[in-house]
Amino acid sequence: MIEKSPYLNVVTYSVLGFGALMVLLPLWMVFVGASLTVREINIPEIHLIPGVHLFDNIVAAWQRGHLGGRLFNSLVMSLGVASGKVAISALTAFGLVYFRFPGRTLIFWLIFITLMLPLEVRIVPTYAVAANAFWPFQSVFDVIGLTDGIEHLFGLRLALEWNLLNSYTGLILPLVATATGTFLYRQFFLTVPDELLEAARMDGAGPFRFLTEFLFPLSRANMAALFTIMFLYAWNQYLWPLLATPDRAGFGTTAVVELKLLAPTVSTNGGGTPDWNVAMAGCLIVMLPPLLVVAFMQRHFIRGLIATEK
Repeated sequence: MIEKSPYLNVVTYSVLGFGALMVLLPLWMVFVGASLTVREINIPEIHLIPGVHLFDNIVAAWQRGHLGGRLFNSLVMSLGVASGKVAISALTAFGLVYFRFPGRTLIFWLIFITLMLPLEVRIVPTYAVAANAFWPFQSVFDVIGLTDGIEHLFGLRLALEWNLLNSYTGLILPLVATATGTFLYRQFFLTVPDELLEAARMDGAGPFRFLTEFLFPLSRANMAALFTIMFLYAWNQYLWPLLATPDRAGFGTTAVVELKLLAPTVSTNGGGTPDWNVAMAGCLIVMLPPLLVVAFMQRHFIRGLIATEK
């Protein structure tokens, strides 16, 4: 039993208030900075009261950063990555939990170990595969001599190539596998009573029907939590979209990468004063979609992390 004490309540709310202040104060400073003029934001004085130029700075950031198409690219990438991670994680965990085959525990731990290999560590081979998705197969054919054999018999040099750069496929496909999602789904599937599986078998349900009609409805909260986490992960990606979209003028890139165009190296008015107000307005625009997703999915997200009943 937890003892209720007014002193402990004061301490608790003080700690929570301090934490909320540490989180919200930077966001408020960005909002205030986005509403000031160039002169106001560059004077050595901290502003805590918003100005009246927020709309003008948002329009300038939108036009200079080409944020319309970039936000669309970010939205497609984030939705694709999040949906792919949810689907692949569910199928992988389903196979590891409900199918009996040698080495399934070893396979799970091999998947789990990939948590120690973030994208930045494997960026070079990932880029090489994205530049030519058939490169691993071409390498195998070269090693076993199949390429030389085909050239000798038919006079044609086998050269497989599939370039994923500057495409939504290249932005999404290398990021869809996730050990975090597989672990989350596996732990959830392990808590499902075995009697449910037996009842489904007696009802004549096969593996696919059991997954779609029994497990998926039970794991909707987990799916919402994983989707929210992975959407934010994909939206905030910087390194991979920077490498996977070298054609900035043609295909473009994501909004997070395009924010660098708003970095005030020189002023647009020629006066040499950095216009941080426009950069802050661009940050507000790019922050808005993930904030809306978190606000909309908050209830499902919390339920997916703490719910234990079946």
